[in-house]
Amino acid sequence: MGMTMTQKILAAHAGLESVEAGQLIEAMLDMVLGNDVTAPVAIKEMEKMKVDGVFDKDKIALVPDHFTPNKDIKSAENCMCMRAFAKENEITNYFEIGEMGIEHALLPEKGLVAAGDAVIGADSHTCTYGALGAFSTGVGSTDMAAGMATGKAWFKVPAALKFELTGKPAPWVSGKDIILHIIGKIGVDGARYKSMEFCGDGIASLRMDDRFTIANMAIEAGAKNGIFPVDEKTIAYMKEHGSGEYQVYEPDADAVYEETYVIDLAALKPTVAFPHLPENTKTIDEVGEVPIQQVVIGSCTNGRIDDMRAAARVLEGRKVAKGLRVIVIPATQAVYLQALEEGLLKIFIEAGAIVSTPTCGPCLGGHMGILAAGERAVSTTNRNFVGRMGHVESEVYLASPAVAAASAVTGKISGPAELGL
Repeated sequence: MGMTMTQKILAAHAGLESVEAGQLIEAMLDMVLGNDVTAPVAIKEMEKMKVDGVFDKDKIALVPDHFTPNKDIKSAENCMCMRAFAKENEITNYFEIGEMGIEHALLPEKGLVAAGDAVIGADSHTCTYGALGAFSTGVGSTDMAAGMATGKAWFKVPAALKFELTGKPAPWVSGKDIILHIIGKIGVDGARYKSMEFCGDGIASLRMDDRFTIANMAIEAGAKNGIFPVDEKTIAYMKEHGSGEYQVYEPDADAVYEETYVIDLAALKPTVAFPHLPENTKTIDEVGEVPIQQVVIGSCTNGRIDDMRAAARVLEGRKVAKGLRVIVIPATQAVYLQALEEGLLKIFIEAGAIVSTPTCGPCLGGHMGILAAGERAVSTTNRNFVGRMGHVESEVYLASPAVAAASAVTGKISGPAELGL
């Protein structure tokens, strides 16, 4: 029986000739990730194990990004815990203020993940790295603790769904619109504990930032992971970012998929997920009149340089609607600097937006943009659950940077076409 990309990576890391869906395996890890919410819990659990340090100081990444810059005493204590642990164990990849970024944008940028890797992170959106052809998935803090101590993790090998992307997307249709369309089609549990494996000629038209966005939100369909094939763009990205050695895995011709979905990218339109689930999608022409009070452009889903450029193209020469709050959050220091050098930050500020240091901030209702009762936000983040960005009576609408920026100008959910773009 043939294997999928994910199954081949897991088999290799388990030291097995082959694996099949449902099989329990123990796999070696190439990277273990934690942030300021989850890592302190893992560190305390690891202390209970009474092990002699971490398995490999170069294969652990600690990134305080959720509540940093520290918003209160508790968040400061969490970061202090991480800082002390990193120092004690000489962790190579500890990134704090001045060099930090949102973890799932930072690790690929730093070349810390590559094609063929097996990665776990105590954050559900660790599946982002599947854009590079890696197996990456979110785990709990206890599993992170075991991973830091042993360099291994247990997995149940996932079954797979195939998503064949064909054609080329229209202008202003991005990776965010593609994944929202897919989640709207299969539902938030449509890929539960399965691997979402992308293929097809349409992938060639997708930038790496689009692929990161799509893989990032695989978890929003319930998936164990999302994964893309390795092509010239992937290899160029890894070379640019110094990813080092990598291994390309391709699915067997007779790999087993529980279902195949064909997605014609040319037929897609800008898409918005209405409250309170990412599956509650409407195309931009189905939205109607939805006035908003806030726009957030950023996050591990859409805070990369292509996202900043898309938002700036829409906002250039225009003004944010009176009374509307617009928060732009570049995902890393490098993205911030590049946006500065390209003049994008000037465009945002002149339009009436504010620009924040890299942080998860408002995405999880942490800080830097909390909503009051009755308020609505268009956000480029990945979840719009009840109370996700503040009060339980607030509403979050998920959209691409282009739609978010257009909505900022009109004061209601809008696409770039409504601005004549």
